[in-house]
Amino acid sequence: MSEVLKKTYEIQAKTVIKALEKRNFKGYYCPDCASVVKLADELTPQGATVAFGGSVSVTESGVMGMLKNRDDIHLIDRSKATTPEETKQIYRDSFSSDVYFMSTNAITLDGELVNIDGNGNRVAALIYGPDKIVMIVGMNKLVSTVEDAVNRVSDIAAPANGVRLNKQTPCATTGFCHDCLSPECMCSHTVITRRCYTPDRIHVILVGEALGY
Repeated sequence: MSEVLKKTYEIQAKTVIKALEKRNFKGYYCPDCASVVKLADELTPQGATVAFGGSVSVTESGVMGMLKNRDDIHLIDRSKATTPEETKQIYRDSFSSDVYFMSTNAITLDGELVNIDGNGNRVAALIYGPDKIVMIVGMNKLVSTVEDAVNRVSDIAAPANGVRLNKQTPCATTGFCHDCLSPECMCSHTVITRRCYTPDRIHVILVGEALGY
């Protein structure tokens, strides 16, 4: 990455963090993944019960590896579920976690978080449940408006996740959103988080790298 782009990301992040803070979010900027892992580690206290939503960003950043290597926390690991019943129970247990890690599909310049979900467990945890939400967000997810955010999910995130998860959806087949109602549609719930009701409950870590879709 060029030095000019790195500096631009830093300037943009300062602007977005100010917008987040006026909405009761806690904002941070990390220039690279190594600093993200360090900050995420600091935000996760000893003895905490920790859960996470489906997130390529959390994995790509190295945060997932950090969490799995810590032996002083209780990690609710959804990847260990072997039956639908176990998965359902893990989703429910996650709502009572102390710290919940996830990303966001997009974030606007004015500090609004936009997420579109299939099952809804991820956005449900974001809205209510875990004491602390920690979001890992690459600067590639920064958009101008809520409309742009929704378009970003349709044009980029949904097709990519359809391919990644081997979904039988039109977007996974063609690479483009068809506003479908197919059985495996991943776009059931659209959630715009315009304000954090409990101040500083939602921690948004902006990362000066491209992460996730």
